[in-house]
Amino acid sequence: MSIIEEFLRKTKHSPFIAKSYTSGTILRVGDGIAWADGLSMVGYWEIVQFENGKIGIVSELRRGEVGILLLDEQDVDVGMKVYGTGREPEVPVGESLLGRVIDPFGNPLDGGSPVATSEYLPMERPAPPISWRAKVNEPVETGIYSIDLLVPIGHGQRELILGDRATGKTTVGVDILINQKGKDVIGVYVSIGQKESDLSSVVETFTEHGVMDQIVIVAAPAAYSPVLRFMAPYAGTSIGEWFMYRGKKVIVVYDDLSKHAVSYREISLLLRRPPGREAYPGDIFYTHSRLLERAAKLNAKHGGGSLTALPICETQLGDFSAYIPTNLVSITDGQIYLDANLFNSGRRPAVHPGLSVSRVGGSAQYKAIKKLAGKLRVDLARYEELATFVQFGGKLDEKSEKMLIRGRRTVQVLKQKAHQLVTPEEEVIALILLSEGLLDEIKEDKVNDMLWDFYQYFKADNDKPQIDIHKEIDENTKQAIINIWKKFIGDFYAGT
Repeated sequence: MSIIEEFLRKTKHSPFIAKSYTSGTILRVGDGIAWADGLSMVGYWEIVQFENGKIGIVSELRRGEVGILLLDEQDVDVGMKVYGTGREPEVPVGESLLGRVIDPFGNPLDGGSPVATSEYLPMERPAPPISWRAKVNEPVETGIYSIDLLVPIGHGQRELILGDRATGKTTVGVDILINQKGKDVIGVYVSIGQKESDLSSVVETFTEHGVMDQIVIVAAPAAYSPVLRFMAPYAGTSIGEWFMYRGKKVIVVYDDLSKHAVSYREISLLLRRPPGREAYPGDIFYTHSRLLERAAKLNAKHGGGSLTALPICETQLGDFSAYIPTNLVSITDGQIYLDANLFNSGRRPAVHPGLSVSRVGGSAQYKAIKKLAGKLRVDLARYEELATFVQFGGKLDEKSEKMLIRGRRTVQVLKQKAHQLVTPEEEVIALILLSEGLLDEIKEDKVNDMLWDFYQYFKADNDKPQIDIHKEIDENTKQAIINIWKKFIGDFYAGT
């Protein structure tokens, strides 16, 4: 690990100085763990250095011996001397990381030059105290209808994204970061245990959409040791905190914490710690909570920056009650649940309106959207109930029939292709057209395409009203939008 070795060389904690601090001898080595005697003064999670210059991390303290996590097992042999350094794992931070792909220790994975920075932060850091925090009330513009309208996210919030395999979880996280293009928001994407081909695809997507210069990618692919996979989210959070404490808004996507938990379970079992539920160690809840508690919105006295945490978690066959999903649901401020059945039926993103929730709610919505979207969740729930009833041949009265028609159009509006994102103003337009029933007469399969065409038509209209998303939409603005819609239909979609 060249960055850490260079860091140790630059500090007063050289191997020679460390030798007088505390030392020990390797007793046995196996499965990525070295056990050493001596080292009586080392602390938990301290970096130790072997006599050949390689490093390890203390992860188990027992009477008479110390368990050391190895970063390169092949270079460590029984009988080798090991020295304490008094240092803990640190990650390079700073503006120079933007646009880079690095491992948890800051080594470049993008083929570029070493990271040019002299600043480091510990990977493990305490969360900001309550007295430093402000109310979460500033919306994260995700560009995704079903999130902004149903489960809004605020800067400084912790919102879990969970669902079965291949239901679009990574796409949602990536799209949220893409939608920050041109905004004063920094993105940190933490890739944990993914295939390198998947990581390359994410990097390519960011580059194609011109947002890579706002993003830092911290990666520990599947081929890496469980130690590096375990460290990745802590390193990514420290990088994000550097920006947060300088007044920046930061969004960190952890993809995903299921694999992170598996990595920690692997480490714990190798260290012979007692297994608990599903063989996870007893402190797995604390492991994730101390990570996610570092998300915060700081008050003005402490710079006003924020760090928004978007952890991703994989479920098995939609099982919400599994150990890791329930842990993360209880730690976070809400969850976006991507339902496999909705995904397979073509409703994408497959956000389940009933099982998804934001505990920040309307506090993290623009006033214009909050007013118009207030009934949307209830209307969708009624539509789902009616749609189920109709499947069994039930007859509906006129009011229920209209509700069914409106619900089908609403579902069509909420459908979005990957990376096809909308602005808050466009969301306001869609809500007005829905609430006024102007989409009810449009053929169901044409609703989505017509909306996208209308957004372009609206932008080109010289008489269009100014939509102030920070205020409730007045009747004059609403009527002007309706008039432009009618003109649009007359010009392009007569008879639709």
